[in-house]
Amino acid sequence: MAVSRSGEVGVAAGDTADADRTRLHQLGYKQELKRGLSLMSNFAFSFSVISVMACVTTTYNGGLRYGGPASMTLGWLVVAAFNGCVALSMAEICSAYPTSGGLYYWSAKLAGTKWAPLASWVTGWFNIVGQWAATTTADFSLAQLVQVIVLLGTGGANGGGYMASKYVVLAIHGFFLILHGLINSLPIRWLSWFGKLGAFWNTAGAFTLVILIPTVAKERASAKFIFTHFNDDNGMGIHGKAYILALGLLTSQYSLLGYDTSAHMIEETKNADWSGPMGIITSVALSTTFGWIFLVALTSIVTDIPYLLDPANDAGGYAVAQALYTAFDRRYGSGVGGLVCVGIVAVGILFAGAMCIASNSRMGYAFSRDRAMPFSHVWQRVSKNEVPLNVVWLSGSPHLSPS
Repeated sequence: MAVSRSGEVGVAAGDTADADRTRLHQLGYKQELKRGLSLMSNFAFSFSVISVMACVTTTYNGGLRYGGPASMTLGWLVVAAFNGCVALSMAEICSAYPTSGGLYYWSAKLAGTKWAPLASWVTGWFNIVGQWAATTTADFSLAQLVQVIVLLGTGGANGGGYMASKYVVLAIHGFFLILHGLINSLPIRWLSWFGKLGAFWNTAGAFTLVILIPTVAKERASAKFIFTHFNDDNGMGIHGKAYILALGLLTSQYSLLGYDTSAHMIEETKNADWSGPMGIITSVALSTTFGWIFLVALTSIVTDIPYLLDPANDAGGYAVAQALYTAFDRRYGSGVGGLVCVGIVAVGILFAGAMCIASNSRMGYAFSRDRAMPFSHVWQRVSKNEVPLNVVWLSGSPHLSPS
């Protein structure tokens, strides 16, 4: 499956860099990207992409509508258990095959000679298209959140606030895609710094909001409501509780995606066969824990589900923004604090979008290296800074029109 690349590889006993280079050569590839990432950096990329603070916020409307508090708080634990099994399996395979191709390369190796081409091709295309979708989702969600912040900051939907048109939102979306393309054009040492900053922001932001939200709220939901209330009044004509629950679980599932980033960044990671798997395991473990705590804290201020989901409220139906704005307004007579909280989440999404393109571009680089993409010779090129620059911009550009 892998196309061998020419190049002599020197091995020095005990030298981690040469060991990584040798292992990559054994798997059929030449070292072209700079190995500038530590275990901490590798973890930071995955943790920033998962960004539970951002994902919970942007998908909360769906969970609240379908099943409500119970489908999210208890559903999170169910999803996390299965997700943990997947993460552990991926970590083990990642240790055995530390290449940026990740899932599609593993599929080829595990499927056997007969099925390897089909398995790797199908897995690769599902993976890369899914990553394109993740990138555009992150940046479009950020654009929507910026629009909601502006709306509430200028008086709200019922107070003459500015409601941006869909074209303005798309323009904001395009701006963030270009910004993230520029960030990913930097050498890996700078991209590593952004990844670490993103991990710090997501950790500090989640801690801050978990403490602040219940403290500020004058009205808080009971523990019984948070963990047992099942909302089947979704307004969409869906009445089957099993189907409603399945839809509600998507909030938890979507919030725990993206840890394959550690695998896609592995050819730039030192001590790859250890650091990559540990990046997967630690990012999933911490995201699962922080995400559930943040979800419970957020749900503690949900006291009126129909109002929060109502498009006629001040936030235009954006439940989390409305809940935070209302909590601060009732406590202090101003919702500015709520906007600051939403802003913290928005910055988390900003980092997530940047790291999505980092992951996407490395997967695209590996996929084109194996001649699996049209114009592969263009996308596999590496710049003088040892960055797959062409595919970085490919990773952002498809989203400018479909969105």
